[in-house]
Amino acid sequence: MKLNHLLFLTILLFCFNSCNQTKTGDDYPADSMEYPERASTQRVSSFDRDWVDGNMDGKRFEPGQTRILADLEGPGRITHIWCSAFGYERGLPRSVVLRFFWDGSEHAAVETPLGDFFAAGHGMRVNINSLRVATSSFGRAYNCYWNMPFRKSARITFTNESEKDSMGLYWYINWEKRSVPEDVPYFHAQYRQENPVQPGKDYLIADIEGKGHYAGTVLSVRASQPGWFGEGDDRFYIDGDTMPSLHGTGTEDYFNDAWAFRVVNRPNYGVSIWEGMNTGSQITAYRWHVSDPVFFNRSLRFTIEHKGNTFYEDNSLAGAYTDRRPDFYSSVAFWYQLGEAKRFSEMPPAAERMAPAELIQVDETRAGSLPGNAVIHEDISYTNHKGLHFTPAREGEVFRIPFDVPESGNYLVFVRVWPRGDAGVYDFYLNRQLLVEARDLFEEHHFVTDIKLGNMHSLKKGTHTLKAVYRGTTNPDASGDLFIDAIVLEPAGNFEKKNTE
Repeated sequence: MKLNHLLFLTILLFCFNSCNQTKTGDDYPADSMEYPERASTQRVSSFDRDWVDGNMDGKRFEPGQTRILADLEGPGRITHIWCSAFGYERGLPRSVVLRFFWDGSEHAAVETPLGDFFAAGHGMRVNINSLRVATSSFGRAYNCYWNMPFRKSARITFTNESEKDSMGLYWYINWEKRSVPEDVPYFHAQYRQENPVQPGKDYLIADIEGKGHYAGTVLSVRASQPGWFGEGDDRFYIDGDTMPSLHGTGTEDYFNDAWAFRVVNRPNYGVSIWEGMNTGSQITAYRWHVSDPVFFNRSLRFTIEHKGNTFYEDNSLAGAYTDRRPDFYSSVAFWYQLGEAKRFSEMPPAAERMAPAELIQVDETRAGSLPGNAVIHEDISYTNHKGLHFTPAREGEVFRIPFDVPESGNYLVFVRVWPRGDAGVYDFYLNRQLLVEARDLFEEHHFVTDIKLGNMHSLKKGTHTLKAVYRGTTNPDASGDLFIDAIVLEPAGNFEKKNTE
């Protein structure tokens, strides 16, 4: 009995001493609920300061305007960020930029477009379910769960880099006031792009100097040609190695998928956007190194090949698995490191972050020539605050919109529509070709969105026609209306032989 009592007291004393030891960077509670008494919960949000009677919680950003979302006095760590952006510019999530600054630095440790930071590239909005970022409400509600420690201060800014359109933002930034050991690294994220990628050279995702660990990747690609782009291997060069320290087997393999891509959402990997293997098709994939961080003591260089099928201008195959495809690559690298990181990329202007496009406003195209059951509809939800509202009288009724193509060439064609609770089901034709069949536009609380009309089209200069055919409703209470904002033309380029040599 005496021995049992002695053993019990020894264990109790050991536990007491362990709980009262000062925590170091090695056991800093990065993801746990440990030691709540050591922290004070804090929040910064956009709530209406007239909080008793007001409800104007969002803040408007004019073109070119920057606002400080949070200016925090440390030490502490940010644990969660939520925001919701509202605006009507095409590709809005790429035209606004997040920047985070730690401990008074003039250089941003985080610099990335809003959508790409949350694993949705190309200015698109989609739902994502992952461990570190998640989105919902058709991609309009953004959540971030990266832990971001700081010792003296943290400043978060948000910039609307659009040249013409205002937008708004709601936000929460939840953080803890707490001690941060000196050996705990800072969070970093850097956007980078090449349009097109350089032939014969790997695409650079990260070029880091210092000590830390790599934490994740978001990669977006817009295909310049049909075919598979992603045969390239991932390559990590650690601490100055001239040969890859870690060498992968293919782009989809690095993102934990196999045999090309398809939309999938998992805690630590996924493909949030996948449009196939045609000209203009877009893809975004994410990979979080949560359980398998890549550690480095002096430096880390991370690249990926861009091998795939290449084609001549007549669409005939020029080569398989070559690295000369002129695709549009963009990426965000996520990592933690001690001290301030070097910049390895400059943020391109907002216009260069999106594929070139011409928006043809349909209210202007058909002004003065509308049938009796169509009117010009004014609402802030449209790109220029005006669109066309068509009310069909019977199933099978046709609504036509002529539009002009400025120059002969290859184009991707989109129709910008506003899905609503009173909308119907429609077929969409380009000239006489049926391209989208039975698209249901009934949707509550949606926003203006693009519907892609097939794949690449070779269009001659002159007038062409978009035709919408009413096919009824899936909701008995809906009137079956159609709300059209614009027709979008994206030049798709030509397949020139010089790209394959």
